Amino acid sequence: MYSQLIIYLLEFIKYQDQIIRTLLTLLIGKSMFDKPTEKPVNKPYQKLQVDELPIIETLQKFDYRRLLDEYREKHGKPLKPVQRRSHSKMIVSKSINCPRCGAPSDYLYANNGDKGQYQCKVCSCLFNQKNHYSKEAVLKCPHCAKTLEKIKERKDFLIFKCKNNDCPYYQKKQNGLSQKEKKQFKKDPQSFKMRYIFRQFHIDYQPLAKRSPKKPKVDLSRLYVSPHTLGLILTYHVNYGLSARKTAALMKDVHGLTISHQSILNYENSVALMLKPYVDHYPYELSDQFCGDETYIRVNGRWHYLFFFFDAVKKIILSYPVSPNRDTQAAILAIDEVLLKMKEIPEDLTFVVDGNPIYLLAQHFFAQHDISFDVKQVIGLTNEDPVSTEFRPLKQIIERLNRTFKGNYRATHGFGSEQGSVSFVTLFVAYFNFLRPHSALEGRVPVLNPELLQLPNMPARWTKLIGLAQQWIQDQTA
Repeated sequence: MYSQLIIYLLEFIKYQDQIIRTLLTLLIGKSMFDKPTEKPVNKPYQKLQVDELPIIETLQKFDYRRLLDEYREKHGKPLKPVQRRSHSKMIVSKSINCPRCGAPSDYLYANNGDKGQYQCKVCSCLFNQKNHYSKEAVLKCPHCAKTLEKIKERKDFLIFKCKNNDCPYYQKKQNGLSQKEKKQFKKDPQSFKMRYIFRQFHIDYQPLAKRSPKKPKVDLSRLYVSPHTLGLILTYHVNYGLSARKTAALMKDVHGLTISHQSILNYENSVALMLKPYVDHYPYELSDQFCGDETYIRVNGRWHYLFFFFDAVKKIILSYPVSPNRDTQAAILAIDEVLLKMKEIPEDLTFVVDGNPIYLLAQHFFAQHDISFDVKQVIGLTNEDPVSTEFRPLKQIIERLNRTFKGNYRATHGFGSEQGSVSFVTLFVAYFNFLRPHSALEGRVPVLNPELLQLPNMPARWTKLIGLAQQWIQDQTA
C-alpha cells in the first residue's frame, strides 16, 4: 500500500514540476531549464544549382481606342465587337479587359470556352486571366528562346521552367548522363536537374537603399549613473561576457554601487540603439576578402539565426542581422548591409560562405537588380572539391569569429526578446570593431580611431565611443 502511495506521489510531483516549468517559461519569455549544451537540429543542405538569367521581353502596351481608329482609317469601316453565340461558355465577364491594349470584354474571345484563356480581337493578345499577362514582360529560356512556364510558388519567389524537349540545355544534360544515371533517371527523374530553371523573386526589398537610423528613446545624459560607471558596466557585460546579474553583483561587491540587473539591461538597449547607426555607417577601409556564416542564438526560448559577414583581412564585422528564419530574405539582408559599406562595388567581388543554398539564391536576387558578385561555397569539414580547398582558410576565419561571439554570448543563456538580442549583438560588434585588440593585427584594434586610442582605460573608451555616436547622429539630423 505504501509503495503504491509513493509511486502516486512521485508521478504527481512530476506533473507539478511540468506545470511550474511551463508557467515560468510563459512568465519570463524563455526557458530556464534548457541545457546550455543543447543544439538545434542540423540537417545537411540540399545541393542547389542556379542557372543564368532568362531572356526578358518587355511587352509593348497599346491603346485600344487608337487601334480602333487606325482600323477604321485602313479599312473604311469600324471594327465590330465579338458576336457571341448563345452558349454560356462563350460569355466573357464585364470585369475582364485586355491587359495589353485595355480593350473591354466586348472585344474579347473566350478562346477555350470557360477554361480561362482569352484573345483580344483588337490587338490579337492571347492571355490567361489567372496567371498570365498581368506582368509587364515575358520570360524566355536563354538556350532555346521558348517561353518559361511557372511550375511552383515558394515563400520568396516563383519558379519557372523550360519544358521544351528540344532545348539545347535539356539535350546537353541528357547526353551527359552515364548508363547508370540513365537507368536511375528513368526510375526517379525528380532526383536530376535536367531543365533550365529560373526563380523570380517577389521580396519587397530594395537593395542598397539607405535606411534612416532610429533615434534612441532614452536620453543617456539623464541616466542616474555617471559616464564612468556606464563604461564600467559595458566593460564587464560586453568585453568580459558577464551576465547582467553577475555584472550587477560585481558593481556592488567591488565598487559599492547598487544597480539592478534590469537597469543594466536597460542601459544595454539604450547604448546599442545609440551606437548602431554609427557602427553601420562608419566609413570603413575594406579589403577584397569577405566571408559569411550564420550561427545560433536563443530568443524567447527558440532558436534564431545570427548572420555574420566579415572582412577577413581587416577583421571588421560588416553585417550582423538576427532573424527567426534561416532563409533567402535573411541572407539578402546580410549581404546588402555589406554592399552598403562599400564606396563602390568591385567587379571581382566574392563572398566565401558555407553550403547553404540561400546564399546562391541571394546572389540570383541581386543579379536581377544588376548587382553582380561571386559566391564560393565551402562544403563540409573536409576538402572534397577545389573550391573548398582554396577557400577553406576564409571559412575557418568566420568560424573563429562565431566562437569568439559564443564566448561572450554563452553567459546570457539566450534573450527574452528580439530587441535584447539585437542590442547585445550590436554592442559586441561595436566592441569587436572599435575597442578589442586583435592578435592577427599585432595587437591593434580593427578600426584605428585616435580619439579612442589615446584614452587610458576601457571604460573611458566606451564613454568616448558613445559620445562619437551621439555627435554623428546630431550631424546627420542637423
